[in-house]
Amino acid sequence: MRASRMVAAVAGGFAVMITAGCGSGGTSSSGTQAAPATTTTTAAASGEFGSACAAVPKDGPGSFSGMAKDPVATAASNNPVLSTLVTAVTAAGLVDTLNGAKDITVFAPTNDAFAKIPKANLDAVLADKDMLTKVLTYHVVGKTVTPDALTSGMFETLAKGTVRTSGSGQNFMVNDAKVVCGNVKTANATVYIIDTVLLPPAA
Repeated sequence: MRASRMVAAVAGGFAVMITAGCGSGGTSSSGTQAAPATTTTTAAASGEFGSACAAVPKDGPGSFSGMAKDPVATAASNNPVLSTLVTAVTAAGLVDTLNGAKDITVFAPTNDAFAKIPKANLDAVLADKDMLTKVLTYHVVGKTVTPDALTSGMFETLAKGTVRTSGSGQNFMVNDAKVVCGNVKTANATVYIIDTVLLPPAA
């Protein structure tokens, strides 16, 4: 029951923060200018797409080529866009689990996605390992999901809940989250960076 209340609390935080956090063309919670809704992006030569791909380092371990050499948790730890996610994965003890999995898909919330959650609620989830594990594994599908498969799909996650994807071209949604940088490859995973933390159904 405590887990159910925790999901409800986090969801309530989203209800308060979502308007400020997701407005098109506004300022993100980190103070950076968000990309306008009309921004057109083109796919990179290696297949990545989305407006937030520009924030990924151009070279080094956190770049697309660098991330492709490492398993997913290690790759994410080298990418400054995903530092809050890495903190959460480490707190849940999931680093080895994710790094040891094969051909998975990870929907990875950005730092700004976590910043939409009121700090007190986020701190409570980070302190509850069982709840944190449930939330994080809800972002992981145990197989490769290609961009074509995102057009209209339902995928079972490691948390046993399902996520729904929709969209076309370079514009995709995962539940209520927007894919802001998609088709990022790591040594063992395909990563879609998203702008909102996904919440599993309350138990």
